[in-house]
Amino acid sequence: MMRKPALFPALAACAIGSLALASSAFGQEAPPGSADVRPDGRPNVLLIVADDQGYNDLGLLGNGIITPALDRLAAEGTRLTNFYVAWPACTPSRGSLLTGRYPQRNGVSDMIRNEAPDYGHQYAAPEYEATFERIGGMDEREVLLPEALAPAGYVSGIYGKWDLGSLRRFLPTSRGFDDFYGFVNTGIDYYTHERYGVPSMYRDLEPTSADRGTYSTALFEREALRFLDEMAAKPAGDPFFLYLPFNAPHNSSSLDPAIRSTVQAPDEYKSLYPPVAEETRRTTYRYEYGGGETVEVATGAARRRDYRAAVTRMDAAIGRVLDRLDAADALDETIVIFLSDNGGGSGSDNSPLRGRKGQMWEGGVRVPCLVRWPAGGVPAGAVNDELLTSLEIFPSLLAAGGVPAPDGVVLDGHDWWPTLTDGRPSPRTAMFWERRDQRAARVGAWKWVDMPGVGGGLFDLAADPGETTDLSAARPKALERVQAAFDGWKAAMNAAEPRGPFRDY
Repeated sequence: MMRKPALFPALAACAIGSLALASSAFGQEAPPGSADVRPDGRPNVLLIVADDQGYNDLGLLGNGIITPALDRLAAEGTRLTNFYVAWPACTPSRGSLLTGRYPQRNGVSDMIRNEAPDYGHQYAAPEYEATFERIGGMDEREVLLPEALAPAGYVSGIYGKWDLGSLRRFLPTSRGFDDFYGFVNTGIDYYTHERYGVPSMYRDLEPTSADRGTYSTALFEREALRFLDEMAAKPAGDPFFLYLPFNAPHNSSSLDPAIRSTVQAPDEYKSLYPPVAEETRRTTYRYEYGGGETVEVATGAARRRDYRAAVTRMDAAIGRVLDRLDAADALDETIVIFLSDNGGGSGSDNSPLRGRKGQMWEGGVRVPCLVRWPAGGVPAGAVNDELLTSLEIFPSLLAAGGVPAPDGVVLDGHDWWPTLTDGRPSPRTAMFWERRDQRAARVGAWKWVDMPGVGGGLFDLAADPGETTDLSAARPKALERVQAAFDGWKAAMNAAEPRGPFRDY
C-alpha cells in the first residue's frame, strides 16, 4: 500500500545444482530477473548504506536527530516502512545487497571478522595475516552488482566499507568495481582507519595510510564527489553506479575502551546536540582488556549524542553528493537509494520496533529505506507500506538499466518498480532469516522468531509491530504454516549450488 505522509565458472563433482525458489512459498510472483525492463534508458545509480542506523533515526520522524539530506530524500521520493535486510548484522547483509541472493545461497552466511579483539587482543602483523578476517571473502563465482551492470556501460565506484574480503582477489576492483577507496573489514577507528590496531584503508588493490588522521566520513564524501566530477567530464556520457557505504554510525573499532564504547564524531557536529552531564563512567568488563580491569567508557547519554552527531555528519556528506548531482542536472535521472545495513546498534532509536542489531526481532532486520527517482515515476513525499527487502535492489536496478539477469544466477528478489511507481502489491509475501541457531520468518503479516536464550514466538505484525504478544498458543495453525514455510526455504538453501566460505562441500 502506498500513501502520502501527513508531512511532507564450474564446480567440483561434490557440488549440487541450483534450485530456484518456488513462487508460492518464497514470495516471488515470477522467476527472479524475468520482469520486463523499464523504458527509461540507463539511469545513474547512487546506493547509500548507513552502518547500524536505527529504524526511527530520521529527522522527519520527530525524535530530534538532525538529517536534512535524508529528510529531503523522503520529501522528494518514497519512504519504505516494511523494508527488511537479509541478516541482522553487516557482512551477510551487504553480501546479499550486492548479489541479490540470500546469505545462505551466496555463501556469506556469517561475519568475516576476528573475535580476539573482543578480549582486548591486538594482532601483530604476521599473526593477522593467517586470521579468518584476512583470508575470508565472498565466493569468486558470485556475480556482484557492478559486474552485472557493466554490459550496459556502467562505470562503478565504491567509497567506504567493503566487508567482503581483503585479499586482492576479493577486493572491489577484482569484483566488478572500477574504482575503490575505503576500508576492507567490518569497522574502523574513524581517524586512524585501523581496526583494533590493524591498518585497514585501501585504494584499489593497495593498502594506504595517506589520509590517516582525517575523519572517515569526510574521506568517503571527498572520493564520491571526485568520482561524480570525473563522470561529468566524460564525453561519452556512460551511466554510473556509485556505491557509498559509510561506516557511520557504527561504533568505533578501537582497543581504547573510551573510544570503542561510543561513535567518533567531529566536535562541531556534537555541538549541534544538547550537552551531556557526564562524558564517561568507570566500569569493569568481564573479559575485555584482560578481564576484571576497571576502565573509562562513554556514558549512555554521551554515546547517544555521539551516535546522532555521526549520523548528522554522514547526512551532510549525503547532502553534498545530492547537491553535486543537482548542479550537474543529473539528480532527477539518478536512482538514489538509502538504507541501513541492519537494525540500529548502540545509541540508536529503533522504536516502535523491538530489539536491535544482531537479533531477529524487527529492530534487528527492519530498517529505514528511502528511494528517489522522479524520472522513473517514483512519487515524491509518499510512504509505501508494502513488504520489500534489500534482495529486491539487485534485480530492480538491472531492470531499470535494461540489463538482463546474469546467466545461470538464481536471484531471490524481484523488480520492485511496479510496487513503487504504480501502486501494485508487492510480489514478495515472505522473508526468511537464519543466524547460527537463531531463526525467523515473515509470511504475510505473521512473524515467527526463534532465538534460544533470548526469546521468540509468533506475532501478528499488522496489529503488533512491536512484537509484544506471543500468539503461538492462540494461533497454532498459523505457527505451523510459518514454520513449514521456513523449513521449505531452508531445504531450498541446502539444495542450492554451494558457495564458500562457510559451507562444507
